[in-house]
Amino acid sequence: MKTQLPISPFPIKVFVEDTDFQGFVYHANYIKYFERARSQFLNDIGFFQSDDKQGYFVVRKISLQFVTPAKLEDELLVNSTVTKASKARSVFYQQILRGDTIIANAEIEVCYVNSVSGRPEQFPKQFLDRI
Repeated sequence: MKTQLPISPFPIKVFVEDTDFQGFVYHANYIKYFERARSQFLNDIGFFQSDDKQGYFVVRKISLQFVTPAKLEDELLVNSTVTKASKARSVFYQQILRGDTIIANAEIEVCYVNSVSGRPEQFPKQFLDRI
C-alpha cells in the first residue's frame, strides 16, 4: 500500500452563497470544498472522471472535525494528502486553513464502483499508476 502522497493546495474563496444568514460557512459546504480539492487532484494527475464510463469514485467513509468557522470573503486553502492507497481504496487526509488557522479536518475513504453492476471494484489502472 502506497502512502503519503502530497497534493497541491487548492484555494477557495467564500462567497455569499456559501454562508448562512450570519455570514458563516454552512457546514455542508466544507464537504464540497474537500470534494473540489480531490476532484482537482484527479485532473492534475490526468484522470478525468467525465471521460471514465466504466465506473465512478464514491466516498465510503468520512470523519470530519470542525475547528473554527470560516466566514464570508475568507480566502481558504484546502491541503490534501493521500495517506493510504491500494487497489481497492484510497484514504485522503484533508485540512481547510485560513492562513495558519485550522478551519476543519477530514479523513475521507474513497473507493471505485462499477457503473453497470454498482459493485465495488479495483481502481482503473491509469489512476493506480499515477498515485
